[in-house]
Amino acid sequence: MLKIGEFSKLSHITVKALRFYEKEGILMPASTDQWTGYRYYETGQLEDAARIKAFRQMGLSIDEIRGIRAGADIKTILSAKAKALESEKQSIDGRLSIIKHILEEKEMKYQVTVKDIPSCIVYYSEATLENYSDLMQFIPMCGQKCMELNPDLKCSVPEYEFCEYLDGEYRETDVRIRHNEAVEKIGKSDDFIKFREIPETKVLSIFHRGPYESIGEAYAYIMKYADENGYKVSGLARECYIDGIWNKEDPSEWLTELQLPIE
Repeated sequence: MLKIGEFSKLSHITVKALRFYEKEGILMPASTDQWTGYRYYETGQLEDAARIKAFRQMGLSIDEIRGIRAGADIKTILSAKAKALESEKQSIDGRLSIIKHILEEKEMKYQVTVKDIPSCIVYYSEATLENYSDLMQFIPMCGQKCMELNPDLKCSVPEYEFCEYLDGEYRETDVRIRHNEAVEKIGKSDDFIKFREIPETKVLSIFHRGPYESIGEAYAYIMKYADENGYKVSGLARECYIDGIWNKEDPSEWLTELQLPIE
């Protein structure tokens, strides 16, 4: 469970907006402590938050979002919004491109949002894995090695951990990978554990729910979206593992955020 401040940082939605969405009944906390009043959210609600944020970026009203969440026809609502935007005399290209992209899709399996990832310090490790499935053993090993080298080093809050693939193409074996995790400061390095500072990065973001074997469709979707909407890819895609084998037994419940750096 995430406190409202942690959920705010992961979803890139302000605490004020989350409280407003709660008041309007479109994004309710999973639970509220009856003594302290603290609100708690589940990681699975990040998808709902991303969808609401995307709708708001399109210019949809709270009433329209509430209608969609209540079962109203999304294509009818988006078509009406597109006509309204086309009649305006100001710059609306960003919103229209998102709406038209959604209208062309048969289903809203993925929702793309734009995020600004703050600059951060990460420790990282690079390796060649025999198989993609070795990833879930490689990641905890990196953390263990870093903590052995830097026992007092603390991870950033909220946590930001991601993997990048260095081959430039899909490979089923001998996969070159770089694991990164944000920490509070630069620590002691060796041949395996290294540190670097990542500048603030603008990314396209989507959430993929399901086993890692099917994440290729998410990559295909976000790359097509970037190309059709005039975004220039400026770095390696980042896979952020939110729910996985460590806390969900059913692979269909695994949640991965895919971030594509753009200019």
